[in-house]
Amino acid sequence: MQTLLLWLFYISSFYAFIPGMISRIFGYRVFRKGIRRTEFALTFDDGPDPRYTPQLLDLLKQYDAKATFFVVGAHAEQNPEIIKRMYDEGHLIGIHNYVHKTNWLMRPATVKQQIKRTGDIIYSITGERSTYYRPPWGIVNLFDFSKRSQVQIVLWSAMFGDWKEKLGAERLTEKLLTKLGPGEVMLLHDCGTTLGADPKAPEHMLIALERMLEEAKKRGLRSIRVDEMIEQVQNSPIQQLSFSKRLVVGLWLVWEQCFQFMFRIKTIAPADPFLHYRLRKYQGDPVQMDNGERLVKGDKIIELHIDNRQLFELGVHSRSSAQLAIRMIRRMEKDLPVLAERIAADVDLAEAKALYGVSMLNRGPEKFGFMVLDLPDGWFARSTKFYLSILLSVIHPAGGARLKVRSEVLVPKMMLMPVSQLLDQMNKQRPQKQVKSRERIREEELSLEAELPGVTVVN
Repeated sequence: MQTLLLWLFYISSFYAFIPGMISRIFGYRVFRKGIRRTEFALTFDDGPDPRYTPQLLDLLKQYDAKATFFVVGAHAEQNPEIIKRMYDEGHLIGIHNYVHKTNWLMRPATVKQQIKRTGDIIYSITGERSTYYRPPWGIVNLFDFSKRSQVQIVLWSAMFGDWKEKLGAERLTEKLLTKLGPGEVMLLHDCGTTLGADPKAPEHMLIALERMLEEAKKRGLRSIRVDEMIEQVQNSPIQQLSFSKRLVVGLWLVWEQCFQFMFRIKTIAPADPFLHYRLRKYQGDPVQMDNGERLVKGDKIIELHIDNRQLFELGVHSRSSAQLAIRMIRRMEKDLPVLAERIAADVDLAEAKALYGVSMLNRGPEKFGFMVLDLPDGWFARSTKFYLSILLSVIHPAGGARLKVRSEVLVPKMMLMPVSQLLDQMNKQRPQKQVKSRERIREEELSLEAELPGVTVVN
């Protein structure tokens, strides 16, 4: 019996668990996120619902937002007029199985039947075949990958737990606004009748969604269909890269996420990340900065990190080094004022003496007031050059060929700027710690003693 259970575990892991993890973590053979800077995708699962889906369509029409609906075949069969309205109003209709049942518990032939039956229902109503598929709970099995020639599997980059009523509209709004950003594929639910969902949960979703759409309008962001987002990705220069290079990029981005988690790296603008930072102590040789201050070992610094995903996307979309430098300068112009505001509002950050960074892409930082200095020769400089050389071969428009052209200038440089100089440039003041001087404390103590009633001690 124990052997049988062990074999069942091995088979289930190979059939479902491992493929599911690969698709979630590495995005293998699935679509999860776009690349554009002004668009995101709203996707809705489990509908259509006769009560909530029409309200949702009204809301999307009000904000001129397009969405993708992954419909349950049985629900579509019962509500053909809603499916027709989705289609007529320009939304994309995808497949979510005929019944809301996980693919882990179904044979490959059964999953195929579920997809075909739902696709036939959509075709009978709209006259158009759907080729977009989201398995319930986003769970794929080993044989789902083989369906790529028939359907495009679509997952998501942001999920919010909106199927639970206890989350509430306020908390859901916070979560939506936190993830609102370019390229996000957002998963929501317009039906609360599936297993594990609360029947009235979509009420809170509609309230929170309206608030998010209003904020998206203010930020200049708009919701588009998933097929439009996929087309943008397919036409991107990223798709022209070799498999090995994309693998390196994937591993590199996973490493960045681990690094940010381990060292508690913070992001200046989470909605559109470019600059990250952390507060730490300086460990290098003493440096005399332009404003006369001396940076020595042990002084607090704000260490800056450029977002690797953004850096990669800027690199593959740039035709030359000059264009890449210009785009990076524009992003710095956007994020440095935000950093100055954050420093001016944070006593701990304001105690830092300098902004600090290391990069091989060091054209243009003087424009912002940074000093560009050579790194002292040693293990740190050599290891940094090795790492940044690999990075540059990945993100530079010329790829690895750039490392062979004037390689003597491709050395990592240290960039420094006094925090006081940044605050002055942005017309910001350092926050003052609320610490009383010893004299002030003593004055208050004497004043308090004078106000106390006299006490007679009797021996």
